Amino acid sequence: METLTKCAICGSEALKTQQKINDYFLTNESFQLVQCETCGFLFINPRPEKNEIGRYYQAENYISHTDTNKGIVSKLYQKVKTINLVKKYKLITSYVKKGNILDIGCGVGDVLKFFSDKNWGVYGIEPDDSARQIAKEKTKAEINDESALLSIPDESFDVITMWHVLEHVHNIDERMNTIRHLIRPNGYFIFSVPMHESWDAEHYGNFWAAYDVPRHLSHFSQKTATMLVNRYGFDLIQTIPMKFDAYYISLLSEKYKTGKNGLIKAFINGLRSNFKAKSKNGNYSSLIFVCRPK
Repeated sequence: METLTKCAICGSEALKTQQKINDYFLTNESFQLVQCETCGFLFINPRPEKNEIGRYYQAENYISHTDTNKGIVSKLYQKVKTINLVKKYKLITSYVKKGNILDIGCGVGDVLKFFSDKNWGVYGIEPDDSARQIAKEKTKAEINDESALLSIPDESFDVITMWHVLEHVHNIDERMNTIRHLIRPNGYFIFSVPMHESWDAEHYGNFWAAYDVPRHLSHFSQKTATMLVNRYGFDLIQTIPMKFDAYYISLLSEKYKTGKNGLIKAFINGLRSNFKAKSKNGNYSSLIFVCRPK
């Protein structure tokens, strides 16, 4: 385990201990959340080191690393994933009609396969061995582990994406610097993360599935995500809600809280979360951030 002494967003050493969260998905181990008193950034501390974290992903039902359709949660995930692929393509092509895309944390390669079929140049990074192999077979493209990021020439990509990946990254400073070098001056960096200030996060508390400790090392708000991209030379030009996430996360949270698949409750709470975000503060369960170099 490693202990952090300062905030990855603002560098402050003023860290306040918050609640403990259990790993309800796999091990039931408990992890401590701390919050930066200066900017509000939330993260687990202490945390597994990079060479230790792999065992927390070794589960047959870790959906983003498989193509499984077993069980109601997996079936819903796969259906929503198909819808979101179209939405992601429409979003990206509203900024860049065609070019080269790098998907960091590409999982089993669904985004890259979709873009490759549309004649984009695609390149993927995926740390998990089994997911990376599935992605290679699916896309017939170059998919490598994270070490390959260091050997890619600067300004290679028109678009760099991280879909629910930034919260998993150990060294945020190194990753953001790498992205800044790899993106072209007129390119776009697009990422999505869960929002710990959403209504569903508040409602489910310690059982909120998007805490997903210790796989999710960091937890963002609109404020801290914006601070992060500005710090590394990006302007935030658009945020887009991922409304399906409120239902999916509520479904998992209900299961963690009650031990049951509370479909009706999850649907109602997902609806409430989206309504609260739309009518008040924009704190949806997850947000997409569209950024471009300054």
